[in-house]
Amino acid sequence: MKYALVTGGSRGIGRAISIQLARDGYYVIINYKSNHEAAQETLSQIQNEGGQAELMPFDVSQPDAINTTLEQWYASHPDEYIEVLVNNAGVSRDDMFLDIESEDWHKVINSGLNAFYYISQRVLPEMILHHQGRIINISSIAAIRGYVGRVNHSAVKAALLGVTKALSVEVASRKITVNAVAPGLILTDIHRNFLKSQNISEEESLIQYKKYIPMQRIGKPEEVADLVSFLASDKAAYITGQVIAIDGGLAV
Repeated sequence: MKYALVTGGSRGIGRAISIQLARDGYYVIINYKSNHEAAQETLSQIQNEGGQAELMPFDVSQPDAINTTLEQWYASHPDEYIEVLVNNAGVSRDDMFLDIESEDWHKVINSGLNAFYYISQRVLPEMILHHQGRIINISSIAAIRGYVGRVNHSAVKAALLGVTKALSVEVASRKITVNAVAPGLILTDIHRNFLKSQNISEEESLIQYKKYIPMQRIGKPEEVADLVSFLASDKAAYITGQVIAIDGGLAV
């Protein structure tokens, strides 16, 4: 049995990744913080398609909760290990830089960058022991180009690019790859909620974004999941330390 852990795996891009990895034959561990209903929907869809998965709730910004939960998992799976880790979880607290509260700055850092450290450091030793592993970090096009009101988000996503490149060199000889995926504008619940908060319809947003996206459409979570699926596969065994944008040409 091959195991994959997807943080923030209950909704949006994380849900699509969880579902696709299950289709690829992985037993998927779906991490989420508090939205049990959404997590259960993701689990049910995987199981209804004949896949295997389980739920693993913990807050990715809390190292004690992470260590306790993962130690329990490894203790109950003494002959198994997590072969694929997708660091996808994170929160958004968008605001102009001078208006960002200290609490919101640290929430974004903790749930994105620090979470990478907490989780990867616990999962990596078993990958090294088995000489096999994939770490895939979900960054953002905001790490490559700037956006108004997203300084904290950009800081985290840019840092993930740095740790991807550095860690990939450290573990390459152990047959472990570390790559980053940088999605552009992807149609998720978060994006829909943002549009609602601004009283903008999806049709209106598409007209606006067409000016900036050469492919003139918004991406789908499933397209990001397909890229993650490839990076997790044997076909990508010689690809490491890379940042792959999936943005319809936005960053070209």
